Amino acid sequence: MSLVLGVLPVALLLLGFPIFLVLLTAVVAALLLFMHIPLSVLHQTLFGAINAYTLLAVPFFIFTGELMGRGSVAQRLVNFVNAGVGRIPGGLGVTTVCSSALFGAMSGLSAASVATIGRAMLPALTKAGYPLRFSAGLLTSMGAIDVVIPPSIPLLVYGTAAQESVPRLYAAGILPALLLTFLLCAYVVWYCWRNGIGAGRVFAWRELGTAATRGVTALGAPVIIFGGIYGGVFTPTEAAAVACVYAAGVPLLIYRELGWRDVFDCAQSTAIFTGQILVIVACSILFGWVLTVNQVPAELTQWLTGLHLPLWSLLLAINVLLLLVGSFMDPISAILLLTPLLVPLVKALGVDPVHFGIIFAVNLGIGLFHPPFGINIFVAQTVLRLPLNLIYRGIVPFVFVYLVGLAIITYVPAVSLTGVRWLMH
Repeated sequence: MSLVLGVLPVALLLLGFPIFLVLLTAVVAALLLFMHIPLSVLHQTLFGAINAYTLLAVPFFIFTGELMGRGSVAQRLVNFVNAGVGRIPGGLGVTTVCSSALFGAMSGLSAASVATIGRAMLPALTKAGYPLRFSAGLLTSMGAIDVVIPPSIPLLVYGTAAQESVPRLYAAGILPALLLTFLLCAYVVWYCWRNGIGAGRVFAWRELGTAATRGVTALGAPVIIFGGIYGGVFTPTEAAAVACVYAAGVPLLIYRELGWRDVFDCAQSTAIFTGQILVIVACSILFGWVLTVNQVPAELTQWLTGLHLPLWSLLLAINVLLLLVGSFMDPISAILLLTPLLVPLVKALGVDPVHFGIIFAVNLGIGLFHPPFGINIFVAQTVLRLPLNLIYRGIVPFVFVYLVGLAIITYVPAVSLTGVRWLMH
């Protein structure tokens, strides 16, 4: 059984099989060879895995991000943030980070933030004299914040897989996302001050007012999502649906930048992406069910707790594992593959599963731009037309910045759980 559930999936992954096929193959082999359970269980569990109300939010948030990624919404966000930065050294770099965080608060999609904000900011950064290597590293790494900041789709999927409250996870993600944003901005300011670039400009209330007026409708989506959920008006799924309607109405009816054909194209892309996510969700929950039935998580937990290692060292080992996995797999696949194994373990160790969800998300966010196969690296290469070797050199200091944030989030649970106490009373 250990060969089928442990070695076979790893072998198939190394051979390049899609993650859903890896999981499904391991499950079918276990059912046929060892468990002697009717195969009707297979399709019943697959259907039951995606027959979840919470998962309805996934296509709505994806559709919101697709719609907001077109037209001038991203540029309006950039103009609003840039007007408020003023004389801060490296003001344009700070604008880039904050605009990415705001865009993530509307879409929950990391790659979309890199592509959309990156397209808007790369020419401006180059014109302002920022070194191309620094710009490449900044634009490639900034989207990792969007894996943590609500309405993060990976956190939504983790909540489904771990059977944790999505509003609690979203509340827990706010302060860690702000911490990562602050650390990135602090590094940008220090780098630009040290190298004498991006001196900033005079702050003007009139310019800020104009930018705020033009960008206020673009900022409506996160207000709807956060205000609706924590004001007790919407569930996360209902908030996603309302944000989706809002995201369609703003560029279509107010800005008049999109036509119905564009909306249809966004819906088509959303349907394809949602299908890709849900087939992985179904197969991974089926895989987790087989692991649970065969007592694999319980035995793993018993073995690790029997080693009597200190909690900090076990969390460090889990972080290293997640960083390695995140460098090769997308966050959703990694969450669905590892949640059945890791969540019972951390619960037995006394770690709050909501706190662990944030640790999980931050690790996988770093993996998105970590060599060798971070997805955002190839998004930046393709969309922004940046050389791959330049990106690899540029992201090195940003990896260290994120690792500092990861250490704080891992070993100071209050960073995550304070938001839960404030918003979920």
